[in-house]
Amino acid sequence: MLQKNDVAPDFTLFATPDQKITLSEFKGKNVILAFYPADWSPVCSDQMALYNEMLKYFKKYDAEIFGISVDSKWCHMAFSQSRNLHFPLLSDFEAKGETSKKYGVYNTEEGECNRALFVIDKNGIIQWSYLSPMAVNPGADGILEALEKL
Repeated sequence: MLQKNDVAPDFTLFATPDQKITLSEFKGKNVILAFYPADWSPVCSDQMALYNEMLKYFKKYDAEIFGISVDSKWCHMAFSQSRNLHFPLLSDFEAKGETSKKYGVYNTEEGECNRALFVIDKNGIIQWSYLSPMAVNPGADGILEALEKL
């Protein structure tokens, strides 16, 4: 798993069925990447709902958050609409897990992302990362602490 002071690998992933997001387009902003195993799972649902509630705090630190899993863009769209999420969920579906692998958080046994968080500074450098146990919602405290230090 990538660590503090590693350069965040660039990627381009689907955010909607017809829109892609490229990480490098967000240079000059702080970025939070929340890798998670699967849409619809209870822990992932709670985690993404929490981040949705935290958006105003992330904005205070000029930070954008992106959820990333290997689910398809269509699955993300349905999940996001059902949970009324106001931040993009990015699909690491094709090639499956390619971005997760770049960050060292792809679980080959399960065929999904591990639950991992990254805070990337305005220059594209990882300033904080955390690997959470799969069944545990990592919350937002670590993210906020990392943002405060930027």
